[in-house]
Amino acid sequence: MPYPLAFALTLLVEVPLYVGALALDGTGRARATAAAVAVNCATHPALWWFLGRFTGTTAAAYWTALTLAELAVVAVEAALLVPLAGSRGPLPYAASFTANAASVLAGMLVARGLAAG
Repeated sequence: MPYPLAFALTLLVEVPLYVGALALDGTGRARATAAAVAVNCATHPALWWFLGRFTGTTAAAYWTALTLAELAVVAVEAALLVPLAGSRGPLPYAASFTANAASVLAGMLVARGLAAG
């Protein structure tokens, strides 16, 4: 999948999830949207570059790299939500985990559809 499509898909999936989750903490829609876009701008390019190093390797190596990289992204995005969205406690971590899990799944489905088509 080309990078612009992957990034657009990530934003399409993650931003509404972040906005909805952050509303539970009282974060306004504009601030939550800006925070969601910012955390993805901070993590997505590095994640894409890192995972590109495992393309063409064994399935085990790729899946291990994907899992570890996504766990790192969840932690970084959650930590960034604290100052950017004013979110506290477990909510930024739950929101980050949920948003990233959903976008990984969406990416897999789109990639499979592109490969089949």
